[in-house]
Amino acid sequence: MRRLPFTIFPVRLWLLPLLIFVLSTPLWLHVWEPGMFVWLNQFCLPVAAPVWTALSLLGNGWGILGITAPLLLRAPRLMWAWICAAPFAVLFARLGKGFLVSPRPAAEVDNSQMRIVGEVLHNVSMPSGHTTTAFAVATAIFFALTPAQRKRHGWILLLALGTGLSRIAVGAHWPGDVAVGISLGLLAGLLGNVLLACVPLRCFAPAHWTMRLMALLVLCGVYFLVTDQLDFAENQPIQFLLAGVGLLSVVAFASRSARALKAS
Repeated sequence: MRRLPFTIFPVRLWLLPLLIFVLSTPLWLHVWEPGMFVWLNQFCLPVAAPVWTALSLLGNGWGILGITAPLLLRAPRLMWAWICAAPFAVLFARLGKGFLVSPRPAAEVDNSQMRIVGEVLHNVSMPSGHTTTAFAVATAIFFALTPAQRKRHGWILLLALGTGLSRIAVGAHWPGDVAVGISLGLLAGLLGNVLLACVPLRCFAPAHWTMRLMALLVLCGVYFLVTDQLDFAENQPIQFLLAGVGLLSVVAFASRSARALKAS
């Protein structure tokens, strides 16, 4: 009997997002707010703002395309993993922001008591879209690795956690927004792996049209990294660097794809 895709993970792993959501209830109900937000925001002050803005870039889709562009060559299956998870992350974040009218910290906290980096945002707070995206990508990639590889790559999830903390550090989100974003991102990443299990192996080949489509998507990311300011002006140098990484990766991929087509 063929194994159902949802059974690739044990039940306890599927319950983890729900557990985080439930345990963070005092946060997203604002029982401990605004005190916890102000404390965390001030706790992050010793770390320079560009560090936090760079971590926030890990929750931006165009930035992620630049960061993960080398996977086109080195690990196409991992590229597929986060691409499969991304639609779920977008759906969860959009639904939350669409149905919940929640003010951001800058609308309720004296701005002199907090550090705000970039644009001052006042509404559409729950959940943190950057955190949801970062955890969806990190979870998808992490669980697409073999169990042995996961032991060496726990830092991927720590980076996503850094993205969540950065949203508090720059004054954009409440801790509850971040906690819910973590929960939704984890779920999106697991669902992405379910989709990944249904993808035929031939789709990971460099000559396959879906991989060439991903290369075009990376080129779109390169365009926006060069032409747009993604969230913060402080990120501009990093954007140009990621654009270079993305462009070089696409050129190398195109060469490999052409050779594979010629050989077939």
